[in-house]
Amino acid sequence: MYFKQIFEKKLAQYSYLIGCQATGEAIIIDPMRDIDRYKKIAEDEGLDIVAAAETHIHADYLTGLREFAEEGVTIYASDEGDKDWKYEWVKSSDYNYVLVNDGDRFSIGNIHFGVTHTPGHTPEHVSYTVTDGAAANDPMGILTGDFIFVGDVGRPDLLETAAGQKGVMKSSARTLYKSVEQFKSMPEYLQVWPGHGSGSACGKALGLVPESTVGYELRYNPSIQASDDEQQFVDYILEGQPEPPLYFARMKRDNRSGPKVLGSLPNPQKMTVEGLVNRATPEGSAVVDTRERTDFMDAHLKGSLLSTYNKAFNTVVGSYVKEDEDIYLIIEEDYLEEAVRDLIRIGLDNIKGYMTPDELEQYLENSENTERVETITFDDAAELIEDSQYQALDVRKLSEFNEGHVNGAFNIAHTRLLERKQELDKDKTWLVYCRTGVRASVATSLLLRDGFNVKYVNDNVEPWLANKQLEK
Repeated sequence: MYFKQIFEKKLAQYSYLIGCQATGEAIIIDPMRDIDRYKKIAEDEGLDIVAAAETHIHADYLTGLREFAEEGVTIYASDEGDKDWKYEWVKSSDYNYVLVNDGDRFSIGNIHFGVTHTPGHTPEHVSYTVTDGAAANDPMGILTGDFIFVGDVGRPDLLETAAGQKGVMKSSARTLYKSVEQFKSMPEYLQVWPGHGSGSACGKALGLVPESTVGYELRYNPSIQASDDEQQFVDYILEGQPEPPLYFARMKRDNRSGPKVLGSLPNPQKMTVEGLVNRATPEGSAVVDTRERTDFMDAHLKGSLLSTYNKAFNTVVGSYVKEDEDIYLIIEEDYLEEAVRDLIRIGLDNIKGYMTPDELEQYLENSENTERVETITFDDAAELIEDSQYQALDVRKLSEFNEGHVNGAFNIAHTRLLERKQELDKDKTWLVYCRTGVRASVATSLLLRDGFNVKYVNDNVEPWLANKQLEK
């Protein structure tokens, strides 16, 4: 049996390529939309991907299931859950598909897969046990998707907090509790292969270790440890969940109704400075500057958004750019293809053009289209707040805000700012801060683009709060 865990760092997502070397057939589990990389890995191993399967309708990226289906690959998807959480695009298609339910089994060569319904994170969620039929009669591991992580379990609130399905958070948590109770009866030797690792927004405390065992998780997973009592588990699992990125709602919608067929990657064209300037202000387009935050604050193209090219790139752009907007990137050419993949994975396909940071900075030296942001410290902010024309905006998570914040601060998590910015008074100057200045920098760029008066607090809040009287 061939087994490979494939990690995507920015979304902390795991896909799994599992193949039968005797027959040369392979299956990919939970693929992302840019399927060429999975095909390349399989080809290098002498395998042919004949099937693709998914554990659930994802919220954090677009599925690659449809791309494989377009190529004639057999796809496996859950038929569990209620009518609102079915794979609508699969059931109405002519693709080669199999809808699976709890207790079903299927094989790829000599590799056997067993289906277990594990709802709670989502109603239709399934996990797959994996048995190497050429060597054993019992499964060696279980692909748990967003059900069981290393050190955590999948959050049950996203149908409400991300997809807008009101009043289902607690009932989903109770359903998850029952699934965890079922997990406790599984053989402790089973390996656990999760759908995400540390850094994913699909849980609140995921571990860095890429795999585990049932026995280890039963002993050391805090969420499972909190499951001795149902109400205790519900309270524990719902407390402190971070606000989901704004684009999660789109992912749920599109993965359920059917993502657009990508076919090939977008090919953004090299832009002149003058051509890019004209794209920074009109409705329907977004210029995304991927430089470091200090460079952006010193000088940037008026109307552009900051999203430094790091592990938060998908999250920021997905939360600040709408799906129908044309995107223009300011990015080093060496990172261009990777950035394109990052964006199409979250359904931002209209990537029209790019230019390099060096070209931009030459232009900004003597241009009326250059904009600068005043950068201040927390001591500066404390003095300004005494004036009623100023107010602090805390863009940390609500759980962080509740632990202590600047007196009089207003809280909106940076990933929800686009939909809530109308709550902010445009007559005030907003002093934007977070824990270290990273999240505040991107929030500052969004507010500045949309006509707010802002000052950017580039400072570490924790030492400052430790020496001040806090509001809680």
